[in-house]
Amino acid sequence: MRQGRDFIARHGETVFNAAARLQGDAPHTPLTRAGFAQADTIGAALRVELGVSPRLELWASPTDRALQTLAIVAEHLGLDWHAVRTDARLVEIGTGSWGGRSYADVAAEHGGSIVRADGALVAAPDGETYPMIAARVGGWLSDSDAPGDRLVVMHGISSRVMRGVMTGLPNDPELGAPIAAGLPQGSVVMIEGGRETVIHHGSGRAPA
Repeated sequence: MRQGRDFIARHGETVFNAAARLQGDAPHTPLTRAGFAQADTIGAALRVELGVSPRLELWASPTDRALQTLAIVAEHLGLDWHAVRTDARLVEIGTGSWGGRSYADVAAEHGGSIVRADGALVAAPDGETYPMIAARVGGWLSDSDAPGDRLVVMHGISSRVMRGVMTGLPNDPELGAPIAAGLPQGSVVMIEGGRETVIHHGSGRAPA
C-alpha cells in the first residue's frame, strides 16, 4: 500500500467534448470556457482540502487538456506548474480509427451505441483494450511509487481504470479490467490506503 494520498482529477471540458467527438489519446484538444471553469472548481476544492503551497507532487497526462487544467489548479494551490511531471502512460484510451469522429457517426456505423449505460466506452476494433490500459497505468503506479501526496490530472476512462486498480476492484466481466464509477469532467477524488473519497463532483458531462 502506497504511503501517501493520491488526488486524481479529470480534466475540464474540451472542444471535442463540446462537439461530441471521440478524442481518445489525441494530444491537442484545448479546453472550452466551461472546461476552464471546471478546472477552477477543482483548484478551489483542493485549496480547501490542502491549503496553500501544500507538499504535493504534480503529475499529468502530457496532453494539452490535462496540462491546461493543471495550470489553473496549481495557481489555486500556489504551486509551480513548471514542476509538473508528465508520463504518456496517463493518457486517455486509444480510440484508433474512431479518433476525431463524432459519437453519432461511429455508433451508426457500429450498429448500436458505443457507450455503455455506465459511461464506459466500447473499445474500437483497432484501438486500445481495457486490459492494455490497466497494464500501462499499473506500470506507472509501480514506477512512481514513492511516499508523499501527489496530484494526477488525467482523463475519464483511463482514470477510471487506474482508480479501479488502486482500490482493488475486480475485473469488469465485459471489459476484462477493473473500472471505477464514472465521474463528470472537473471531478477530483482522493485515494488513501486503497480507499476512495470524492473531493469534488464536477459539473461536466458524466459519466465516462
